Amino acid sequence: MDFGNILGNTAAYLFSPTTMAYALAATGLAVHFGYTGLLNFGMAAFMAVGGYGYAISVLSFGLPWWIGMLIGLIAGAGFALILGIPTLRLRADYLAIATIAAAEVVRLLFLTELFKKWTNSAGGLSGYHQSFRDINPFPPGTYGFGPWTYNANDLWVRVFGLIMLTIAVLFVWALMRSPWGRVLKGIREDEDAVRSLGKNVFAYKMQALVVGGVLGALGGIVFVLPSAVIPGSYSTSLTFFLWTILLLGGAATVLGPTLGAVLFWVVFAFLGSLLPAMADAGLLPMTAAQADMVRYILIGVVLMLIVIFRPQGILGNKREMTFVK
Repeated sequence: MDFGNILGNTAAYLFSPTTMAYALAATGLAVHFGYTGLLNFGMAAFMAVGGYGYAISVLSFGLPWWIGMLIGLIAGAGFALILGIPTLRLRADYLAIATIAAAEVVRLLFLTELFKKWTNSAGGLSGYHQSFRDINPFPPGTYGFGPWTYNANDLWVRVFGLIMLTIAVLFVWALMRSPWGRVLKGIREDEDAVRSLGKNVFAYKMQALVVGGVLGALGGIVFVLPSAVIPGSYSTSLTFFLWTILLLGGAATVLGPTLGAVLFWVVFAFLGSLLPAMADAGLLPMTAAQADMVRYILIGVVLMLIVIFRPQGILGNKREMTFVK
């Protein structure tokens, strides 16, 4: 087995736009679940709305990248409002069912032939990168070393994603230290007690849903910056990955989603390279394709173990965040 190639493929995810995009979306999910207690299983829809909003604005309407980005964020906020008005009064388990159904509805809407003029249906969208690349501050050339070697455009996407992630983390940190953030934590612990103090619990939940949704849409924009908008990327597995990342790092923490995203994608990439190589070498009684699917099983087992033995995550505080209400 070529361990150099395996380790190189793994190390590349330490500074990957995918890792940053998932960290952003998981940070939004932390606002929803970790700090407010909203059981949202539809974060894939927020990422899809952000990514499609950005790409359609640039491709179909010829808008510059930064306006497309604003439209993607506004679309995320708008979807949060549409989703929250009929669902935020539901009990947690019903809210989970409603949000995962809403995410599937959004995905299928982008796939339908009715909107093919703008979404290109199953073909997805591409070719919207030029205006973003035109503001690239890095001159043409090769940067970095080893598995972290990039051309100017690849480096610009990563630096931009890192800037957005840093801003998002600092934003959530400031919010959760504010009186508004303390109200959210109170709602998570006992919303009836917060309501008895005269707070409008529904309004606070809606605000939290919008804030987390905008962060999810931002993650969706960073996710599509390097390549294309592919509708198959927004399946339920994306939400499953985000929940694994959130619970791994710590649901009620600011840096937990970022740590969880890095650990998740490093391990996921490592297993994706190692297991097929072991199968090809005859060390596993299966084909390389079958071995590649084993990593999904292992990730599922890890998620169950986290929930059972460390529900607060790596950085979390068990007294603050458990699944026992």
